[in-house]
Amino acid sequence: MTLYLRLAWRNVWRHRRRTFLIAIGMGVTMSLLVMYDGLIGGFEQAIYGNAIQLLGGNIQIHAPGYGGKAGRKPLLALDDPDAVVQAAESHPDVVAASKRIVTGGLVTNREGAFAITIVGVETDKEGKITPVSSNISSGRYLLPDDADAIVIGRGLANAMEIEVGDRITMVGNTTHEQTRQRTMTVIGIYDVGVPSVEKGTIYISLAEAQNLFGLEGQVTEVVISLKQIGLEPGVMNAIETSAPGYEIESWETSIPDLKKTMDMKTGVMGVFGVFMLGIAAIGILNLLMMAVFERTREIGVIGALGLKPREITILFLTEGILIGLMGAAFGAILGTAINGILGVYGLDYSQFSDLTEYTALISGSIYPQLVPLKVLKHALTVAIIAALAALYPALEASRREPAEALHYV
Repeated sequence: MTLYLRLAWRNVWRHRRRTFLIAIGMGVTMSLLVMYDGLIGGFEQAIYGNAIQLLGGNIQIHAPGYGGKAGRKPLLALDDPDAVVQAAESHPDVVAASKRIVTGGLVTNREGAFAITIVGVETDKEGKITPVSSNISSGRYLLPDDADAIVIGRGLANAMEIEVGDRITMVGNTTHEQTRQRTMTVIGIYDVGVPSVEKGTIYISLAEAQNLFGLEGQVTEVVISLKQIGLEPGVMNAIETSAPGYEIESWETSIPDLKKTMDMKTGVMGVFGVFMLGIAAIGILNLLMMAVFERTREIGVIGALGLKPREITILFLTEGILIGLMGAAFGAILGTAINGILGVYGLDYSQFSDLTEYTALISGSIYPQLVPLKVLKHALTVAIIAALAALYPALEASRREPAEALHYV
C-alpha cells in the first residue's frame, strides 16, 4: 500500500495545475458549506436568540409545583433565590441571572381593558437579559427605586392611545388572590418590532412588584441568559447540582411554538444542505473524470508495464482521496477565514428586518457563528465525497485496454 501511496502522491504533483484546479474547486465548495453553516448559526442567534431573551430567557427557574400551574402564572415564591443566582452566574456560559416576579393582570383606561403579563424586574440586570431596555422609543427605562412607574410596548400604547406621561390603571392579584389596583405612570415605551409582545407585556420595578403583590423580599422566578442558544443542557445540569430542589426548564419547554419553528427551519435547511452536497459531489466527479480522460494514454502505459486493473483502480482512487483531502483542508481554511472576518464586521441585514415579525429583532447585522466541529464534519464529508467520486473514474481507468489506450488521441 505504501507503494501505491508514493506513486499516487508523485502523480498528483506531476500535474500541478490540474491538481490545484481540482483542489481549489473542492475547496470553494467546502468553504461555501462552512459559510452556509456559519450564516445559519448567525441567523439563529440574531433572530431566535433575541426572541428567546424577549420571551423569557434561555433558562427559567421556579419553585416546585409551578409547572402544573404555569398557565395561570402563579405567584409561588422561590426559596433562597440568591443561591440560584450565585450558582448560575458562576457558570462560564451564563451572561446574567436576574430575579423576577411574573404574573397576569389587566391595564385599563378609557379605551378599554387589556389583558397583559406583568413583569417585575431587576432593572440593573435586565439589559443583559432582554432587548427591551435597549429599545426604548419614547421616555426612559425603569430605575430600581421607581414606584408607580410602568414601561409598556408600542403596540399597547397605540391600542390604548397613550404616550409617555399618561396614567393608566393596573390590576393584578396578590399571593392570597386578593385584587390589587394601582394607578401607574407610563415612563417609557419600548418598540422591538414584535406587536404580539409589545401589546401583551409590561414592566415594573422588582421592588414595586414585591410591594404590590405582597411578596416583600421575594421573587417568583430567576431568568438566565446564556452566551448563545444550545448551551442550555450543560448549564441546567450544573445549576441542578449546585442548587437542587427547583423546577428548571429551558426555552424549549417554556416556548414550544418557537422550538417547533426552529425544528421546522432546521429540517428545511437540512434539505438545502443535502442539495449543496449533491452539487459538490457532481462537481468533484466531473473534475476527476476529466482528469482520467486526459490521462488515457498514461493509463495504457502503466497497464502495458504490468499493473493489473485492480492495482490501477487503487492507484487512481488513492489520487482522488489525496486531492480530496487537499481540497477539504483548503476549504476549511478559506471558509473559516471568511466566517471569521464576517464574525467581526458582520453582514448588514437591516434592509430585510421588516420581512417577518421576528426578523425585526435583528439589530442590523448578522454575525456568522464559527463551529469548529461542523468545519471538521464538512471537511470529512468532502473527503468522503471525493473518495466516492474518484471510485467511478478509477474503475473506468482500470477497464481501459492498454493497446487501445496507447493509441488514444
